[in-house]
Amino acid sequence: MAVEDVIFGYLAKEEIYEDGIPVIREGASGDWVYVILEGQVKVKKMTPKGMVTIDTLGEGEIFGEMTLWGGSRGIRTASVIADGKVKVGVLDTEHLQRDYDSISPRLKSLIRSLITRLKETTEKAVSIAVES
Repeated sequence: MAVEDVIFGYLAKEEIYEDGIPVIREGASGDWVYVILEGQVKVKKMTPKGMVTIDTLGEGEIFGEMTLWGGSRGIRTASVIADGKVKVGVLDTEHLQRDYDSISPRLKSLIRSLITRLKETTEKAVSIAVES
């Protein structure tokens, strides 16, 4: 997936991570949202049986949005770890929030619902992975 042109208007800075280095750590606080510019990352979640890989994300995909609009109060719900060398764009949270605040309450509700569904689906995937 290519990085959408509209995303570049939100870029605050770029960061490079080497293989195996966490971009986000589960349980840490933070509200940055990222877009993958080059390379890929693994989304991982801690379980009673150890760390489980939930997904692999590649160029153009966004992560970290749950802490901004998903009601997790700035606490990261999963780790995101570089899978090889990866270049990410850090999105301007204040700019994102300003634009989010300007949309209709109905659209905000839809966005929050989609993020909640993503969170629930992630939890189900973790449960399935732990059971197998």
